[in-house]
Amino acid sequence: MNKNEKILKHMVELLELPDSAYEKAVNRYEDIGEWLGRDESLCTDNDVHVFAQGSFRLGTAIRPLSNNEEYDLDLACNLRSGITPSSHTQKQLKDLIGYELKAYREARGIKNKVDEKHRCWRLEYADDLSFHMDVVPCIPELSNVRDTVFESIQNAQIKGMTENLARDVSALAVAITDDRRDDYKLISDDWLISNPEGYAKWFDSKMQASQSGLKIALEHAQVDDIPLYKRKTTLQRVVQLLKRHRDVMFANAPDSKPISVIITTISSESYNGESSIEESLNLALNKLKDFANSESHFLPNPVNPQENFADRWSMPQYEGLRLKDNYIAWVDAAIRDFKYIGVSDDIELLTESINNKMSVKPSKDKLKDILGVTAKVSAPAIITTPTAKPWVSGN
Repeated sequence: MNKNEKILKHMVELLELPDSAYEKAVNRYEDIGEWLGRDESLCTDNDVHVFAQGSFRLGTAIRPLSNNEEYDLDLACNLRSGITPSSHTQKQLKDLIGYELKAYREARGIKNKVDEKHRCWRLEYADDLSFHMDVVPCIPELSNVRDTVFESIQNAQIKGMTENLARDVSALAVAITDDRRDDYKLISDDWLISNPEGYAKWFDSKMQASQSGLKIALEHAQVDDIPLYKRKTTLQRVVQLLKRHRDVMFANAPDSKPISVIITTISSESYNGESSIEESLNLALNKLKDFANSESHFLPNPVNPQENFADRWSMPQYEGLRLKDNYIAWVDAAIRDFKYIGVSDDIELLTESINNKMSVKPSKDKLKDILGVTAKVSAPAIITTPTAKPWVSGN
């Protein structure tokens, strides 16, 4: 393992969530699932399935930039029987889950009220470890919609997507609610399609690992354990590094930053099972650069190719955020910054650079051991140009 690989590995270790954070999330997540599936619940006969989605599910969650920030856990609540688009409106489904979450909040003595978002309910915990949980109500998609999703995946010819995998992920598609839609309060079979479980299964296949997550059987509900937080693949580490670099660069403009699903999807597409973080990171950066150089504003969801992950880039209401321009600027900065890591054997400069670009404080003893040198302290008067730094400066 060369020195750059060791430094990158050390950086990922500093970004990783502590086990206590995952354990706390698991406990709260399971508790919600048990509540929704209890005998007295309005959902008790609806075959409740609560599962994590997003970075916690993929194992790519990272520490917040500051201790004042909350951990973000995205959940989905899938009512797998008894409710269909022909029996309930989107509002009725959302209100049903909202009613139970509000009752849960009161029963658990949670101070903050349940907050309604466009597609989910937000539940905030503020104790020794602050979490906010976004719970998305959903139901299984209709069979004809799942067939359409399968056909679109096949037609898209996504790299590594076998026919069996395409069938598996399309079968996991769900219908979600959105209060901005004209048919939100109407009986309609035209609900928004989502597929967080399918995406996680595709991501797992890219890691060349089997789908993970313990399934805990409860009397009326199924709850999946948060996967892979104690086992990390190279792909997950690369995504963590890229997300952190992005977060630091856009710390003062979070609404303008490239979204995580774009970073995760493109990085996954570039991954071929490499064991080296450095090699995998370079492949991901090259792929990200290719998309930046293209004229395209379309990045298909691999498990629902009709969905565009970059759709906001072309929407007039987001024009002021300059999302495509900021994506291009971030990719260029990431390539530049990661390229120059490890150029210097000056411990002070290397520590400062990593702290500035990744907002983590590496161990000087660890860096000294990695570089195999005696720590040197540069006199401030000698540092006259940025070229002496292992990473270049700039946003």
